[in-house]
Amino acid sequence: MSLDQLIERCKKNDVQAQSQLYKLYASKLFSVCLKYSRNYVEAEDNLQDAYLTIFKKIIQFKSNGSLEGWMKRITINTALQRYRSVGVFDIVNEDQIEEVTVEIEDDGVSLDYLLSIIQELPDRYRLVFNLYALDDYSHKEIAAMLTISTGTSKSNLARARMILKDKIKHYKASHNSQSL
Repeated sequence: MSLDQLIERCKKNDVQAQSQLYKLYASKLFSVCLKYSRNYVEAEDNLQDAYLTIFKKIIQFKSNGSLEGWMKRITINTALQRYRSVGVFDIVNEDQIEEVTVEIEDDGVSLDYLLSIIQELPDRYRLVFNLYALDDYSHKEIAAMLTISTGTSKSNLARARMILKDKIKHYKASHNSQSL
C-alpha cells in the first residue's frame, strides 16, 4: 500500500492503517520525544499523546508537504504543551541580554551521553536548546512557540550551552584521569 493510500485510510479512522502508520514512524518520532522530555517514560507519554493528535488531525493533512515533517511538528508541539502551562520560563529583559556564543565540542563524547545530559537540563534550557540547536528554529520562532521573548530564548540557549560545555569538560577530565 502506498503512503497516500495509508493516509486516506487513516483519515477514515481505519485502525489497521493507524497501526501501520504508527509502526512506520514511531521510532523517528520517539527520538524527537526523547529530545524534549525529561526521561524515557515522559517521552513515551509524549509519543502516545502526539499520535492521538495525529490521528485526530490527519483529516487536515493536505499532502502539500511531507507527512513526516507534519507529524514531527505535531510531536514537538505536543511535548512543548506540557511546559507552556507550567510557567518554566523566567522572563528576561531583552535590554539586559548580550549575545553569548558557547560552542560545545563533543569529541570523545558518545551520543548517548550527550542525550542524557541534554535531558538533565532544566526544562526551559532543554526546550530552547533542542528547538534551536537540533531542530533549526530561529529565536523568533522559539519565542512564538513557547510564548516567551526572543531575549529569553537567547538567554536560555546560552545558559544551556554553558551547562552542557561544563558537563562535557568534567566528563572528559574524569575519563582522561581514569585512562592514565
